[in-house]
Amino acid sequence: MNIQETIERALKSAGLNTQSGPLRGVTDTIRNALASAGLVVGAAATPAQAAAPGDDTIDVVAREVPTPGSDTADAAPAGGQFVLRSFTAPAGTRAYKLYVPAQATGAQMPKTAKTATAGALPLVVMLHGCTQSADDFAAGTQMNRLADEHGFLVVYPEQASGANASRCWNWFRAEDQQRGAGEPALLAALVQSVVAEHPVDPGRVYVAGLSAGAAMAVILGETYPELFAAVGAHSGLPYAAAHDIPSAMAAMKGRGVMGMGHLPGTPDDPRRPARQAVPVIVFHGDRDHTVQHSNGEHIVQQAASAHAARPAGLRASTEQGQTPSGRSYTRTRHTNAQGRCLVELWTLHGAGHAWSGGDARGSFTDGNGPDASAEMLRFFLAQPKNN
Repeated sequence: MNIQETIERALKSAGLNTQSGPLRGVTDTIRNALASAGLVVGAAATPAQAAAPGDDTIDVVAREVPTPGSDTADAAPAGGQFVLRSFTAPAGTRAYKLYVPAQATGAQMPKTAKTATAGALPLVVMLHGCTQSADDFAAGTQMNRLADEHGFLVVYPEQASGANASRCWNWFRAEDQQRGAGEPALLAALVQSVVAEHPVDPGRVYVAGLSAGAAMAVILGETYPELFAAVGAHSGLPYAAAHDIPSAMAAMKGRGVMGMGHLPGTPDDPRRPARQAVPVIVFHGDRDHTVQHSNGEHIVQQAASAHAARPAGLRASTEQGQTPSGRSYTRTRHTNAQGRCLVELWTLHGAGHAWSGGDARGSFTDGNGPDASAEMLRFFLAQPKNN
């Protein structure tokens, strides 16, 4: 189904006639607005793709990043194994790349034997942005290098073009925002299969993402809190921020229901509140014109509210900093009575829609830092095991 058909179906389901009257041609108007706004983003289409008639990529135009070769040398920096696999569940089939660091000896042995030789390691799940691949995202975030340094596994699920023409995780669809169905169920089952087959500590599984991947990471934290010990969201959106394409565009631009003051769950505001107190770390540039910075703040608000519902609540503290390259940032930490940080926000001053501290070999990266990958990992490993 192309984007035109998707928009028409959404409007038709709302009882709106786009064939005549004042709404005639509304789908073309929305399509043009989406294309210029970059509704769902990640790696961008090439200029030729962006100009191709009938192309369904809803993305900003940026440079094309070549897919690494089959040896994926850059993605497997120090003797680790980076392998392509496929997973099938009732909700569908997805390819994924798994990085096993050099420390995890006997990488092809049954889990029982591997556990005896290597011990149970943490697992970080990385969800790419639109049109990105596992190789692209691994190269840009350099999470595999950190895996070698600190000893953890990394899994990169890949969205299928058949599920979304731009290979975006479908964070904006209501059916993909709930437990037991759609992409959350598929991704949770995929992660559980990796945990079952490899030397992974089930209490130290974390999920992070960029843009659409960040929005889906937030959804996974809400729908499968027993599986994920913490969430990392870079340039993403809060839970249930949209329910269709028009509301997604509005949410990304900071003009959606999030700022209207309506109570969640009312007819004026169809989003559902986040209820699960899962630790969350957020990175967002305050010059992000693709996904407005207010979305990162809303992720923090949702998470802090969920944690504050527990005894003693949270206390916020803020500090300013600057990287050696000159990028200034504001870091806000929300800690509990024991001093453990449960919610953390990094506001990157002057930064756009790109992975902070990322490597230029990957798309949508900003080498000025701070290093989002390293800080997310630090935050993850500081959390207690998820029981």
